[in-house]
Amino acid sequence: MTTNMAASCSLVCCKEEREGDKAVMVRFSNGSVRNADKLDFSMYKSVDENNPRKRSRRILVAESERLSYVGNNFGTGSLKCNNLCKYYVGVLNKQTMQMEVHNAQLFNMQPVIPGETDTAKSQDTTLTYREKVESLISTFGTNKQKRALSSRRLNQVGSDTLHQAVAKAASNVIDQKGLEALQQEVAETESQGDLALHLPPCDANADKPEDVYLLDDLLTPVEFETLEMAGSKLAELSPEELQKMTDDGGSLCVAKHLENMPTADEARDKVARGAFYLSMLLKLARQKNITRKFGQEEGCPRIIQNKLLKTFTVETFNNGRVLNIVSTSMRAKIAAYSLALLLHMGHMTADLTLLHRDLGITEARMIEVAKSMGLTLVRPARGKTDKAGLQGEHKQATLLLPLIKYEQFTERRKRKKMH
Repeated sequence: MTTNMAASCSLVCCKEEREGDKAVMVRFSNGSVRNADKLDFSMYKSVDENNPRKRSRRILVAESERLSYVGNNFGTGSLKCNNLCKYYVGVLNKQTMQMEVHNAQLFNMQPVIPGETDTAKSQDTTLTYREKVESLISTFGTNKQKRALSSRRLNQVGSDTLHQAVAKAASNVIDQKGLEALQQEVAETESQGDLALHLPPCDANADKPEDVYLLDDLLTPVEFETLEMAGSKLAELSPEELQKMTDDGGSLCVAKHLENMPTADEARDKVARGAFYLSMLLKLARQKNITRKFGQEEGCPRIIQNKLLKTFTVETFNNGRVLNIVSTSMRAKIAAYSLALLLHMGHMTADLTLLHRDLGITEARMIEVAKSMGLTLVRPARGKTDKAGLQGEHKQATLLLPLIKYEQFTERRKRKKMH
């Protein structure tokens, strides 16, 4: 494409350029350079070509007899304008009077004084921020600031005395409880903390059971509205289609709720939408690598697909590609959110046996999740019929107020004595 200009000059757009073909424009932070021809420029690029976030990183170095300058397109010293807009530079050929237009990127060149960088790094590693401030006050502070600093130092407890006091207190606690008991408490606290990070938001002081784990925290009103069409399709499934879905390895929890749909329109619509979202959670838990096409076959709305990828997967790099995977911790998070959703769908009662089978986790892990949520574990009494007998083998969880706080117990194997 050629554009004629007034001074008998034409612009020529170049062909598609690669990342390394961009022209370089520099700006010196300490002013203009008088003898730019005497500068020796060198460009360095990242060797990690497989990482999409690092392969475009560049470092530009300009060296002269008196001073060196360094600029980069990443990190704190880079210019944010490179990400907000595009730069172009024109090169005029005076013989043909054609100007070629090239992509360009801007570098902010900062002077580097030999010896200062190493000193600053050593200071950063040895001095804290507070120590640096105190050093500045001691050297350049006013008399009032120096008096305050001196008073604060006099009031501080010596580090040696503090360490001795802590060591003595720790020794007394160990003597009273025993080292093995303390290690057991630490392990239990850490296990509770790790699992608590993946639980849905909880209001333990709520007046009603349905307000402990709010439905709006599991599905926002906007997300709930987008599930209208997908939920209505599930509600229209015939008993034969539900049986076929179960025989083909479908979700047992979803099939159970679809078989026992409420008759009221509002309650029926709520269960249908919840069943579809639950089916997406259970499908996500059974997969390892998740693609952007997840849920398209089932008609999953885009907003729900983005929510699942953002909330229940972690990003990783493989062969230069960004992948979404379901880790072990994310599978525990899916179990907790699925259990909370089942409570709303089943009048604050959920079948743990069906859920752990659908999730592909052990029953012990499922019970651990239910206990961490403060639920009451129930094993229904066996009935006379076969169906009731099978139902009696299922463990269920019920949300009752106040929530139960379980004591952690880990079974330790006894060592066999040698005779």
